[in-house]
Amino acid sequence: MRGYGKERRERILRAAVRQGLLQPETAVLAGFVDLDGVGETVASLRGAFPDSLRVLHAFAAKANCLVPVLEELRRSGMGCEVASAGELAQALDADFEPAQIVFDSPAKTRAELALALELGITVNVDGFQELARLDEILKTRRSGSRIGIRVNPQVGAGAITAMSTATATSKFGIPLGDEGNRRRLLQAYRDRPWLTWVHTHVGSQGCPLDLIARGIAEAVAFAEEVNARLGRRQVTGIDIGGGLPVNFASDETTPGFDTYVARLREYAPALFSGEYEIITEFGRSVLAKNGFTAAYVEYTKTVGGRPIAITHAGAQVATRTVFAPDAWPLRIETHDPQGRAKHGRPVRQDVAGPCCFAGDLLARDRALPRLDAGDIVVVPDTGAYYFSTPFHYNSLPEPAVHGARVDADGRVTFQLLRPARGVQPVPALAER
Repeated sequence: MRGYGKERRERILRAAVRQGLLQPETAVLAGFVDLDGVGETVASLRGAFPDSLRVLHAFAAKANCLVPVLEELRRSGMGCEVASAGELAQALDADFEPAQIVFDSPAKTRAELALALELGITVNVDGFQELARLDEILKTRRSGSRIGIRVNPQVGAGAITAMSTATATSKFGIPLGDEGNRRRLLQAYRDRPWLTWVHTHVGSQGCPLDLIARGIAEAVAFAEEVNARLGRRQVTGIDIGGGLPVNFASDETTPGFDTYVARLREYAPALFSGEYEIITEFGRSVLAKNGFTAAYVEYTKTVGGRPIAITHAGAQVATRTVFAPDAWPLRIETHDPQGRAKHGRPVRQDVAGPCCFAGDLLARDRALPRLDAGDIVVVPDTGAYYFSTPFHYNSLPEPAVHGARVDADGRVTFQLLRPARGVQPVPALAER
C-alpha cells in the first residue's frame, strides 16, 4: 500500500489555496482527508484477510468521528466500532446498519445497553457488573445482538503506556490471570448461552505486532477453552480489536495489514480455521496517513537566538503531540503562501500554535526551511484523532475539514466534511 505522498499533499494544498479553502484572514487553519487514499487503505485491510473467513472490519469511530467520513467508510464496506453514546449516534447518522455496529464503551449506562440490545448492535461486556446489568435487561426482552466479554490477556505494555490496554492493571476488560477470574468467566459462559463472542484489544500506537498477536492468541485460546469445557461450540466469534501502529516518521506505510495478518497466523492459527467469525477495530491505521492539517504562519520572531513561527495549529488540533511530544512526534512541511514547497537552507526553529500557554509547540528546535509570516505549514499523518476531535482551549473554533479527490489528470475536487464552527472572532469596531 502506498504512502500518502508529499507531492500529493502539495497538489491538494495548492488547489485548496486557489479555491479559497485556505485564506490568510478567514480560513487560517483546515484539515484535509484524501478520500481516494481512504478507499485504497480499506481495500488493503480487506485484502489482507482470506476470503474464506467471515470478517467485519469495524472502523474505530474515535479515530475520526465526522459523519461524512463514516459514510465514506460504510460505502467502502466497513462497519463501525463505537465507544460512547455520542459515537453511536454518529454511526447511526452515517446509516450503518445496527448489525454492523460494535459497542465497546467501558462505562455503558443501562439506557445505552437497552438501546443497543433493542437495535441488535454488537455489545462487548467490560466487566462482571456490566454482565449482571445485562442479565437484568435480558430477563424482560430478547435481543438479536452478538454479545461477548472483553478479556484482558495481561501480556504487558508497549512503548506508550497510556495506549496499552492489556497491562496487569488496565481499566479495560476482565483480566484472565487474576485469581478466580478464569473460573468465573467459564461459569458465566456456561450460564448464559447468549454469550457467543470473546473480545480483546491489546492497545494501539506503540504496541509491537508480537505483543498484539500474543494478546489475541490468549483470547483465541480462551474461546477454545470455553467451547471445550462446555462441550459445544458456544463461542462462534472473536473480536480481535485493532491497534496496528502507524509510522509517523515518513510517508512509508509500515507495518502493513498483510504483515499483521501473517503475525496472527503464527501466534493464533485457530483464528483462521474458519470456525469463528472475526471482528476487527482499526482506526488510526485506516485514517492517519490519509489526512493532513494546514495552517498559516501569522507571525515570526527570534527569542534567545532561536526563530519561532507562530501558526494557527497548536494544542487545539494536535493535543497529544503538544502534551506528549516524545510519544507523539509529528513531521512538519513548509510551504509558501501559494502552497508551494519551500526548499531553503534548514534553520533550527520552533513551530508554535495559537494557544495561550508556553508549551503550545508542534515542533521544538526543528531544522526546516526558515518560515516567514504568511507561509503555510503542513502537518502530515493527522487524518486520525487530530483535527477531527479538536480541543476547545481558548474557545478556538473548530477548523473546516475538506475531503479531497484527485482525478487521473491531476485535478483536485473537494467535499466539505465539516464546516468551521465555534466562537467567531469579535468583529472589527468599524463593522459594529
